[in-house]
Amino acid sequence: MPHLKSLLIDQGVSFSNYFVSVSLCCPSRSTTLRGQYSHNTHVETNGGTNGGFQTAYTLGLEQSTIGTWLHSAGYRTAMIGKYLNGYPGGVSDTYIPPGWDEWDSASKGNPYSEFNYTLNENGKLVAYGKQSQDYGTDVYTSKATSFITQSAKEHKPFFTYLAVYAPHQPATPAPRDQHLFPDVKAPHTPSYNEADTSDKPAYIHERPLLSAQAQTRIDQLYRKRLQSLQAVDRAIATLYTTLQKTNQLNTTYIVFTSDNGFHLGQHRLPAGKQTAYEEDIHLPLVVRGPGVPAGKTVDQITGNIDLAPSFADMAGVKPASFVDGRSFLPLVHGNMPTTWRQSYLVEHWLQQNSAHPQTNLGLQESDDPDQETDISGSKAAKIVIPEYHAIRTKDYLYVEYSTGEKELYNLKTDPAELSSLAATAGPLLLKSLSERLATLKSCKMDTCRSMEDQPAP
Repeated sequence: MPHLKSLLIDQGVSFSNYFVSVSLCCPSRSTTLRGQYSHNTHVETNGGTNGGFQTAYTLGLEQSTIGTWLHSAGYRTAMIGKYLNGYPGGVSDTYIPPGWDEWDSASKGNPYSEFNYTLNENGKLVAYGKQSQDYGTDVYTSKATSFITQSAKEHKPFFTYLAVYAPHQPATPAPRDQHLFPDVKAPHTPSYNEADTSDKPAYIHERPLLSAQAQTRIDQLYRKRLQSLQAVDRAIATLYTTLQKTNQLNTTYIVFTSDNGFHLGQHRLPAGKQTAYEEDIHLPLVVRGPGVPAGKTVDQITGNIDLAPSFADMAGVKPASFVDGRSFLPLVHGNMPTTWRQSYLVEHWLQQNSAHPQTNLGLQESDDPDQETDISGSKAAKIVIPEYHAIRTKDYLYVEYSTGEKELYNLKTDPAELSSLAATAGPLLLKSLSERLATLKSCKMDTCRSMEDQPAP
């Protein structure tokens, strides 16, 4: 992604320790909008009674988001692309949540495939087909470009939340990119197809090694993911140029990140995103904007609960009082606060389904490959990751599962998380981590920040 590197990374600040608290689409996106851990949004999964758009809608979460905060402060606001999983199930296909002046999000069809979907464009349903000009990433980029240009004409500040689907499965590339990288293979990191998983929880150590067939599928998906990201890279250049042409580049913050990570063969898992391991929770975050130094790196621990309060800070707006996160804008400008986070909470729940199945569930995504097939490729077994809660510090990852299993990794000496120390670590360290985790997994607002700021065990 050369434009990402030259226009954002080389001209901005990169965060080396940025994490998502739940590595799953809808919980993470709800956190992005609200600045809360998922145990406080109560959007814990992608659907059912404890997740998805329906839960966010029923609980009224949309009544106070970064969209409403900035809209109330006079900003033109745009939500373009993927919203919350299950949108707009149970409500109107033309439903627009509060706070958004521009709304372009799919309400029908299969937007994950990048073709054959219907957008709710400000209350009007517009169908897109299978022609090259209908390719999703390009359409969303065009919408964002028009919105930015119109904001400049009206001399109004703006906030654009551009959420493309790529590289989500099926990771469909733009037609022009579908033959790129013909020989690329997924990186064989130290934990790829891990030889000894005896220290891992049962859902992993009971799995056989990846078959040759499974590894071929991993390579194919990795290739498609890279191909699909080329349109995202071009989108960065397009938006950058638009800001230049409208004389807004020097007064606009550009923030680049994602809502979840992804593993591809690590720890014998074919492809997916819901573990507490580095591949899933440790993401890129890049910020470019006014007064931001070029090519710098911030090492402090930051997370997706910080996005909404940081956007508010950039706009000079006070976030809602319920926010658990904090603004990372001082770090961007090189101003280290007196205290800062030493621990970050990571969580995972199982989807709870009602005894009375809902109809009209809205747009749903398919399971990740490691949830729908076993290693040999049959439909005989699903990988079920137990509910867990975890702490990520600069040095450690500590995980407690609902099964009673635990994991502990020293990331300084074992960055690939190959050897769990849960059975051999000193009791004082384990007790300290467990007590901190117990507080964090039920924290709210100031209690989250004060506990996170305590020196790491």
